[in-house]
Amino acid sequence: MIVSENSKPEIIEFENLMKETDSFLNKEAKGRESYFQKRNSQLLEEDVCEALKICAKGTKFDGSIELISGSQFPDIVAAKFYGVEVKSTIKNHWTSTGSSILESTRIQSVERIFMTFGKLGSPVEFRSKPYEECLSEIAVTHYPRYKIDMNLKKGETIFDKIGMSYDELRKLENPVEPVSRYYKSRLKEGESLWWASDEKLEEQSVPMTVKLFSSLANEEKERILVILYAMFPQILGNKSDKYNKPALYLMTRFAVVNPSFRDMFSAGGQVDFKINSGFVVKMPAAFGRIAKYKDLIKETLSGTSSETLSENWEIELDGRDKLLQWCELCATEYATTKDSLGYQTAYEILSNIF
Repeated sequence: MIVSENSKPEIIEFENLMKETDSFLNKEAKGRESYFQKRNSQLLEEDVCEALKICAKGTKFDGSIELISGSQFPDIVAAKFYGVEVKSTIKNHWTSTGSSILESTRIQSVERIFMTFGKLGSPVEFRSKPYEECLSEIAVTHYPRYKIDMNLKKGETIFDKIGMSYDELRKLENPVEPVSRYYKSRLKEGESLWWASDEKLEEQSVPMTVKLFSSLANEEKERILVILYAMFPQILGNKSDKYNKPALYLMTRFAVVNPSFRDMFSAGGQVDFKINSGFVVKMPAAFGRIAKYKDLIKETLSGTSSETLSENWEIELDGRDKLLQWCELCATEYATTKDSLGYQTAYEILSNIF
């Protein structure tokens, strides 16, 4: 590849190149509409790259336009410093789903990116804008992606909404965190973000089908049960909506549905526990399951961030041992039930279990 002597032409020069390229493509589209309507995404990238090369002749970008395509971001690089991401729709509108917000495949030398969007529904038309100026929201396939809107007005980007510039967000180690924080602030009762986990999000596949809990292997059932006990101490309480958040979590975190969700925790009657005084008391079967899975529960609590526990427990963690605070919450919830033997008995049994 030939690279111009000036590896970083001014942004105004690149803006002019993009305007010329739009004009060129739109002139082509008027006489070759059927041609463009048959182009798939990869072939359209080739068309845009060729248009850029033609329009770059006699400019500082002459000879520096390279089609990258494939799995890297962006699709086209100019003078190593500028980039063009090509998106399109076969419909007659200016919106589409864009690239991942993680940008793990970004070409590191590229600092400024433009979006070239092909509206391939009749009439075929092309528009280019600075990348960050046409990203309106976050849409989720199997990981968060930007939503493109080429008609977006100034002040309406996702970056305006979260109060952080595109460059600030993309350079974060975990760009999902401020985005999920913004969307969580807009959640209504009974809603959840299935794509926002407590760990750094990786670009990896997640279940694309929903399963019934009854179809899972016993080992997977036990793993899920442990996580639900750890995340939602209110399961041991008596509130009428105590299963709502755990059931939603089961669906959004694991893509699993259980029509008999309540039975996961209420079935089994009662189990005997000996307390410090020597008496044997009867406790709900949930305490027996906690005793059975105590090591896994302890491991889950240890490996979960304080932020995630605080969100699910709906309290501010005070810096003490997570397991200790979890036992306190479980005992507090149990003490509200009609057959409760009291907070102290429950806390004593949980302390002895662990």
